[in-house]
Order: sequence, then C-alpha cells, then structure tokens
Amino acid sequence: MKQKPIYVEIEIDANIDDVWNATQDPDLHSQWDLRFSSITYLPKKDDEPQMFTYKRTVTPLLTVEGWGKSTGTFNKGDGTRSSSLHFGTNQWFSPIKEGKGYWKYESQQKGTKFLTQYDYDANFGSLGKVFDAFVFRPIIGWGTALSFDVLKRWLEKGESPRSQYFRFFTTYGLAILFAFIWIYHGLIPKIIGNHLEERRMLASAFPLDDSKLTAMMIGIGIAEVLFGILLLVYQKKKHLFALQLAIFPMLTIAAIITAPEAAIHPFNPVTFNLSLIALSLIGYFSSDCLPTAKSCKRKR
Repeated sequence: MKQKPIYVEIEIDANIDDVWNATQDPDLHSQWDLRFSSITYLPKKDDEPQMFTYKRTVTPLLTVEGWGKSTGTFNKGDGTRSSSLHFGTNQWFSPIKEGKGYWKYESQQKGTKFLTQYDYDANFGSLGKVFDAFVFRPIIGWGTALSFDVLKRWLEKGESPRSQYFRFFTTYGLAILFAFIWIYHGLIPKIIGNHLEERRMLASAFPLDDSKLTAMMIGIGIAEVLFGILLLVYQKKKHLFALQLAIFPMLTIAAIITAPEAAIHPFNPVTFNLSLIALSLIGYFSSDCLPTAKSCKRKR
C-alpha cells in the first residue's frame, strides 16, 4: 500500500531570512512545530552533515525520541533556498521507522512561499501500513499544516506559538467537553431514560397530556444532541459559545421557576449552569483567530 508523500505549502508575509531562521534554528523550530517537543543539534565538523536528536512528548508517560540528519542546503541564484533531511527512530512503538524530505523557500513579490514534502516507512508491517494510511498519516499531515499556519501567524502578527496553541487546544477542548454535555443530557435523561424529574419540570411549564409531553421531551433531547454534534463539526466555535452564553442563563431561570426546590439540591442547576457560563466565556474569548491547517495547500 504505497502512500503519497505529505506535502504542505503556505505563503508567509515575511522575508526569506526570517522564515529561514525560524525554521533552521532548533530552539525556534521546536516552538512552532507540533511534531517536536525539542530538537538538539549534535557537535560536528565543518565538512560533516548536521546531526540532531528530537523528542515528541505524546503523554506524560510516553515520549518518542529519534535522530535526524540535515543532508544539505542549496541556494539558487534567484534567492530560492532548500534543505533536505533524513530522519528516523529506533523505538519499537513509533509509527515511523525512517524517512526523508525537504523544505523549500521561494521569495515572492510579497513575502515567502514555504513548503515541505516528506515521506517515511511505517512501522509494524502490513498492519502498520493500514494504521498509517487511515489514522497516523492524516494526523501528522494535519499537524504539519497547522504548524505552518502557527509559524505564519507568529512571523506576521507576533503572537507566540505557545499562546496560539494554548488558545487552540483550550477552544477545541471546551468544544469537545460541551459536545459531550449536550449529547449526554439530550440522549440519557430525555430520549433513553425519560426521566421523571425531566417530565415534571417540563409539565410545570407546559400542561400537556402524557403522549405530547413525551414527544416534546424527545424533541428537546434530539435538539440537544444535534447541538452537541454541531459543536464538533462547526468551525466558527465563537458563534456557538456566544449562543451558549444566551442559553445557559435562560435555562437556569427556567429551572428555578419550574422547580424552585432544585436550587438547594446538591449539584443543582444554579451552580452547574454558572460553571458552564464561565467555561463558555473562556471559550468565547479564546476562539478568536485560531490557527488552522486549512490555510495551507496540501497538494502540489
């Protein structure tokens, strides 16, 4: 199962020297490139290729370590530059065994076109190739493109990569959390459980017969599930956080009106919804101008 090499291209409104320094300096490189936690150059003589080691912390208990070799740089007369790379790891659990690639820098009328292409051999035989094709390669290609956009925003707007990644993962982490909350509360107590407390609160607001009350509760549950799914797929998260900032206060007031005694219960709707409002505020302010892999070209 032969896979296409990973290709990522982006245009950066910065001069070629700034892009070169940010990508060739190991301390700067590891700041913006999501694929590396650290890069360490090893001592070398003038006529030797630059060897280095790298680390990528996946979890507190799992770190992938590998080696790399810069096999050469090339500067054309028109100012175009390129650098080639050979990399790999001897760790048995790494999805990658060994690979090669290059970076290319092209001066534009305004800024620099920065691109990469690389390929590698997958670990774990045939099973590893299937995993690579459907899981790992799409993820590492996306991570490369996201990293390129973080670099672009760093050089163009000055926001540090650490700050960009903090906002990015905060926003998407909160979106996943809220998606779980909406889907769970729509699916479990309303659609599946048909919970008596849900029915009682709904009946106090809408005096309907049992069949209509059940239909309304299921309809509300479906709406909550769909909103949870929307949080996962809709790109402009700020709009959804803003909508939650309008919905949660109304839900809190409605809960107190329909069931005043609930306000003194443990895990009551007042404290629960206030927590959701605070988290929505964090998501609203963190979701401005997030880096995105979609700003890159992924095909030559």
